[in-house]
Amino acid sequence: MNTSDQAVYTRGSIRGTMFRTAISMLPGTLAMSGYNFADTFFVSKLGSEPLAAMGFTMPVVFFISCIFRGFASGIMTPAAQMLGGGRKSLAAKFISSGLCLVLIVSVVVAILGICWGNYLVALLGSRGNTLALSEQYMDMWYFGCATASLSMAGNDLLIASGSSKTASFMMILGMAVNVILDPILIFGWGGAPEMGISGAALATVLSQLLATVAVLGVLYFKHHLIVFERIPWRRMKAAWQKVIGYAIPSILGMIAIPVGFSITTRITASFGVDAVAGATASGRMDIVAFVFPMALGMSLMPMVAQNYGARLYSRIRECFRFSVGFAFSFLLAMAVIYVSFAYQIAPWFSDDANVKRIMVMSMHIIPWGFCMLEIHRYCGFFYTGCARPSVAAYFNLMRIFIFMVPLSLLAAYFGSLRGLFFARMLSDVISAAVALFFTFRLIRSLPQDGEIPPPADTQWWRKKFIAQWLPPR
Repeated sequence: MNTSDQAVYTRGSIRGTMFRTAISMLPGTLAMSGYNFADTFFVSKLGSEPLAAMGFTMPVVFFISCIFRGFASGIMTPAAQMLGGGRKSLAAKFISSGLCLVLIVSVVVAILGICWGNYLVALLGSRGNTLALSEQYMDMWYFGCATASLSMAGNDLLIASGSSKTASFMMILGMAVNVILDPILIFGWGGAPEMGISGAALATVLSQLLATVAVLGVLYFKHHLIVFERIPWRRMKAAWQKVIGYAIPSILGMIAIPVGFSITTRITASFGVDAVAGATASGRMDIVAFVFPMALGMSLMPMVAQNYGARLYSRIRECFRFSVGFAFSFLLAMAVIYVSFAYQIAPWFSDDANVKRIMVMSMHIIPWGFCMLEIHRYCGFFYTGCARPSVAAYFNLMRIFIFMVPLSLLAAYFGSLRGLFFARMLSDVISAAVALFFTFRLIRSLPQDGEIPPPADTQWWRKKFIAQWLPPR
């Protein structure tokens, strides 16, 4: 068994390690939402037009964040496998190569965004002065692409190396600096220039810059996972190929979710504004149920990846049993609470009788799929941690485009709003059942501890795409 400092997930209690990581990550998970909340709160004081302008920028920001998050996952998962296998020196070179790729990608994204990103905001419907304000925000925000991507990757690497408390602290630090800088830069407090909506973007850029310097400093000085030495092009190219092999399916899987929900929101709108309001309010409550399971899930992928790299497959099997059992029992209990108190919760969000009725209807149906939805997400983590990232993307695409969208269209065809909510619940249950079946087969197929793992699929993208267009060498 590996006893290096970074291979913390390969020893000790599975249950205890995951719970400790989840508890330490919980404040950081909550802090991540603080960026948008703080910006939205302070920009709202400027008036409805600046607030609407920032609203138009959110889909673009989310799309770019999916790209950065995908590349962060592409570095973190293989690095965790290397750390679990005791190959710290190799992990440090791989991480350094991966961070160089992330920096290049972020610079390219920033240049493309500055040159053509404003057209995307215009396509979303922003016009006139609102479009001008959106452009002011995004032109400043693009300068923070490098810090945003590197801070994401750095935090994931801290979690992968077992420093979840430090990662959580860095998230809180960045959010706190953003909250302090927002009013100073937006309204010109303390003699600073009054920048308006551009100040909100600059506050985000500066807070992420501080967090990036701190995170990379910890990785370099404490964990020695960043090296400043010449890395041969052959090794760097191999590292970049591995990162891309994990990043592409992660990006596709993440993008599929908002695309699918945009479609279902459009379908919900066919039932009227009250239906959208009620469903949206119910969705806001849904997020609360997943806060702790999501924090627990942050340790799941590095847990699986480290033990996969250490060839401790029995611990992966134990992790599978525990995580699936926890998600099922915890979220089933949350579903019972939501269903039992739906009538008491609905008035918190609206005084309109019809909106409350629709919200209660949603809360009586959709929560029964909570536990399966989280199991579906966990199954993707197991496949990614076991070097099969493409399957995790297939799971997300299956849930959205094979089950959720067709079932929602079927409910709309019959004019049943209740059926629309059942469509969401059934898509969660059925897709999770399929994912669980295949993940169970994966877990059973893993060899005994210490044996050579089955072949990975991290080069699937080269076989399916590049090889079709390039002639053989």
